[in-house]
Amino acid sequence: MNILIIGSGGREHAFAWKLRQSSKLNQLFIAPGNAGTAGLGHNLAIDTTDFEAIKIAVLQNHIEMVIVGPEIPLVAGIHDFFLADELLKEIPVIGPDSYGARLEGSKEFAKEFMLRHNIPTARYFTVHAGNFEEGISFLKTLQAPYVLKADGLAAGKGVLIIDNLPEAIQSLKEMLDGLFGSASSTVVIEEFLSGVECSVFVLTDGTHYKILPEAKDYKRIGEGDTGLNTGGMGAISPVPFVTEQFMKKVEERMVLPTVNGLRKEGIAFKGFLFLGLMNCQGEPYLIEYNVRMGDPETEAVMMRIQSDLVDLFEGVAQGNLDEKNLVTDPRTAVTVVVVAGGYPGSFEKGHVISNLELVEESVVFHAGTRLAGEEILTNGGRVLAVSSIGNSMEEALSKSYRNIERISFEKMYFRSDLGFDLK
Repeated sequence: MNILIIGSGGREHAFAWKLRQSSKLNQLFIAPGNAGTAGLGHNLAIDTTDFEAIKIAVLQNHIEMVIVGPEIPLVAGIHDFFLADELLKEIPVIGPDSYGARLEGSKEFAKEFMLRHNIPTARYFTVHAGNFEEGISFLKTLQAPYVLKADGLAAGKGVLIIDNLPEAIQSLKEMLDGLFGSASSTVVIEEFLSGVECSVFVLTDGTHYKILPEAKDYKRIGEGDTGLNTGGMGAISPVPFVTEQFMKKVEERMVLPTVNGLRKEGIAFKGFLFLGLMNCQGEPYLIEYNVRMGDPETEAVMMRIQSDLVDLFEGVAQGNLDEKNLVTDPRTAVTVVVVAGGYPGSFEKGHVISNLELVEESVVFHAGTRLAGEEILTNGGRVLAVSSIGNSMEEALSKSYRNIERISFEKMYFRSDLGFDLK
């Protein structure tokens, strides 16, 4: 089978790494890919939302399945584009259509869906230009801190957590006035839930589902979860507090109602569901949906999946996922993200990455890299995700950190305290 992966980050490199292990895979293409995916398949210099160029590439390369990594092409309707095209409509796309992608593309849509299907979540109120005063009234019913979320996609930066009411009111006004562009023309105010976050991933064919290994990611740039939010500084799987009893609650209260709710509402959802959860003293609450795998969680999760990923994706495409086997490695997988100095603020690109060939017992997934002749250069804020598996979290982390010390590029930075809150 010839497969095309859409995307260019660590998540897509991890998909490529796992798909390459399948005997069912013939040729692998990645659009646009990075320096890491170039060693596993053919990179295609195509933007993830250039659907016409993707169509040409699919037809020229006899692509038989498309896997969509990031959320932007899903929300923009890449699946709809395939379904509406006579030459593409029979080619399966792993990822929902644009209506299903609204679970991530609109915070308001997601919260309304949760309420309709009785899924435990935080109280909320939706604010737009016409009901600003009502929004202030709702803020006054809450206790600090206050959570403000841009309704639309804001590249992971559209959430503000604010400690005092006057600042929250001012920030609400700034968001509605365009702080995050059109993404915050509508804002969801949410009750703050105190607890520990984790990510649960589900693969579904629209009727059946498989719950993949869960993970915990680390968003803050600084040690001890301090500083600015990032796209993710690392991840650990499994999560110690996610017990069998906790997962039973997640499945019964969230996974089943979500999959059944999508089907009841006529939303043909084929792909990944990412459930961002808060563990509040042993009780799970759903904070948000994503309609794709997380990054950097994917890099840890793929290390633990022992089944043939192509076979699982065929189950999604054919509607018989229940007949497929999901086998998971019980050991702990971790990924530690190495970023460019200055990230998530301003940072430099184009620095040479050295000594990748010295890495042992870890897999280095490329996130923001590019090839320049024989050299590999930095090409993003998050540059590499050094991933390892071990009999314990400490063993796996030790492998990743040992290998990071061997790698070199100018102004590189990583967090050395991952898992500090899980010991």
